[in-house]
Amino acid sequence: MAAESQASDAVLMVRPAAFGFNPETAATNVFAAAVASECALAAAAEFDRAAERLAGAGVEVVVLQDSPEPAKPDAAFPNNWVSFHGDGRVVLYPMAVPSRRNERRADALLDLLATRGFKVSELVDLSGQEECGQVLEGTGSLVLDRPRQRAYAALGPRTDRNALAEFERRLGYSTFAFDAADRYGRPIYHTNVMMSLGTRFAMLCTEAVAEDQRKRLVDDIEATGRTIIAADYWQLRGFACNLLELRSSSGDPLIALSASARASLRRDQIATLERLGGELVDAAIPTIEAVGGGSLRCMLADVHLPRVSPAI
Repeated sequence: MAAESQASDAVLMVRPAAFGFNPETAATNVFAAAVASECALAAAAEFDRAAERLAGAGVEVVVLQDSPEPAKPDAAFPNNWVSFHGDGRVVLYPMAVPSRRNERRADALLDLLATRGFKVSELVDLSGQEECGQVLEGTGSLVLDRPRQRAYAALGPRTDRNALAEFERRLGYSTFAFDAADRYGRPIYHTNVMMSLGTRFAMLCTEAVAEDQRKRLVDDIEATGRTIIAADYWQLRGFACNLLELRSSSGDPLIALSASARASLRRDQIATLERLGGELVDAAIPTIEAVGGGSLRCMLADVHLPRVSPAI
């Protein structure tokens, strides 16, 4: 089987039915903030505009409508519970808090994928690790180098070393695990807020990586031929590293990111990203970022599944 491409031309998004502040997840996510005003309608509008923005850039957007009951305040972030792979495997992940486990709606998801012409060969369910307190929140915890089948993971309360070992065993990946913290010494809650990988670039908050592990991580990434674009703590806070390389249906490369992430980037960083990863396609999602504590990449589960061959 040929190596999987780093960038896909399709994404899964979940349109939230009850978006809101989640005190369970906020315990480990310093990006999330409680707000007094109603935010569900604002988040739904931001979601729709982001989906339209990506579709307008030529990306196939597969929308799964969130079910109203039970209420799932973080449903807009499906990349934490599911990932899709070029060999047809769909992977379900163990989530840290009970309120997020209801987001895994495998039957509805598989039905939707079938109607959109995607082929699923196997459902790999890792969620049973929750019973042992072992957590691994999808491509939030894991930044995947898909062609090399290598994963990068910042260890913390949502990324367990034992869960990583099971992912390696079931998926055939190797993993580079490391320690990372924000400027106040708090563990980085998800790897994808401090790191992203494109085909030819890596966006990385190098100063967040434990000093004794930093060079080894940088060397491992640069050995792939990628150019590292270093972000600082302030840019990390602005979601500058929370990017996803995609491609349009016609094969044009692009990078999806939020408007706040783009605003945090310097001109030279933007120029490098455009040169190595394509057009920057941004969407304004201030409510989702402020209340949910995740940015645009967190809203996108990139779909690498094969297509069903048309009948002759």
